[in-house]
Amino acid sequence: MSRVGKQPVVVPAGVEVALGEQAIQVKGTGGQLSLSQNMLVRVRQDAGKITFEPADASREANAMSGTMRQLVNNMVQGVTKGFEKKLSLVGVGYKAAAQGAKLNLTVGYSHPVNIDMPAGITVATPVPTEIVLKGADRQRVGQIAAEIRAVRPPEPYKGKGIRYADEKISLKETKKK
Repeated sequence: MSRVGKQPVVVPAGVEVALGEQAIQVKGTGGQLSLSQNMLVRVRQDAGKITFEPADASREANAMSGTMRQLVNNMVQGVTKGFEKKLSLVGVGYKAAAQGAKLNLTVGYSHPVNIDMPAGITVATPVPTEIVLKGADRQRVGQIAAEIRAVRPPEPYKGKGIRYADEKISLKETKKK
């Protein structure tokens, strides 16, 4: 059995988990998330813990038990603490401004780039060269961060562009005569 799948997910106080035929729903202070059930995994809830086990002895069911366990764990963490991604802008004149549910980027194009944030994702710019994304759904926070980074990815010679705060860019050496 999957090593990750063997560990139960502990449900903290203030979080409600509803196991249905079609979906698993998690409700907490950070919002409500749902995940569709997989037929290869049996999910049980007892005494504040959720356990996952493969429905049969197949390799796919074993792998899916660990995947489902981690997805539910991310949902529980998301509705309690939430997830956060930080991006930084590197370059002369590069700046970001958050206006409600919109993010305005000035990153060296002839026009500003406007990005609408989906429901459940909040954006903040504490400094004009820093973007902070927060939300309960880990996948959506990461996806929005990747889309923002894709507007102007870091280039390899000077390192200008939008990068994750913890990302290290290895710069290439310029051509010599």
